[in-house]
Amino acid sequence: MESKEYTCCFFGHRKIEVTDELVNHLQEVVEDLITGKKVDTFLFGSKSQFDKLCLSVVTEFKKKYPHIRRIYVRAEFPYIDEDYTAYLLEMYEHTYYPERMVNAGKAAYVERNCEMIDNSSYCVIYYDENYMPPRRKNCKRDLFDYQPNSGTKRAYDYAVKKGLKILNLKHKSD
Repeated sequence: MESKEYTCCFFGHRKIEVTDELVNHLQEVVEDLITGKKVDTFLFGSKSQFDKLCLSVVTEFKKKYPHIRRIYVRAEFPYIDEDYTAYLLEMYEHTYYPERMVNAGKAAYVERNCEMIDNSSYCVIYYDENYMPPRRKNCKRDLFDYQPNSGTKRAYDYAVKKGLKILNLKHKSD
């Protein structure tokens, strides 16, 4: 893994409102990370609109700053074939499946986010404190549903605990 000091990860809610203001703010933040903080490695997941938006912005900056690296941290598929690897390497410079996730089961995305946080100094996030995921049932036969926790909240709390520099793009002042 690259130097944690110059590494940034991204995570956010699965669905966000993508506005010109958000895109512009993200572009400013990413360029400052590259030029001001000397960040050269960016870690990505793949389950949210925010992940996709961040990948597209970093990919645009790769044209201007070819030394930066995009790394896809997989939450699924510990072993992938050559075709899928080649497909991923069209968008990223590297991909890997963390060893700690081998038996993660339903917690795979939580563990993946923790892996990215553990290997970063900076976190660019889209976290709305008021967001609650849709209620759901454990199985179809359950009479009652439950309120699941937000994976973004879990990742945010973990990043705070680990002392990362967090830039929450939900709030323009960050």
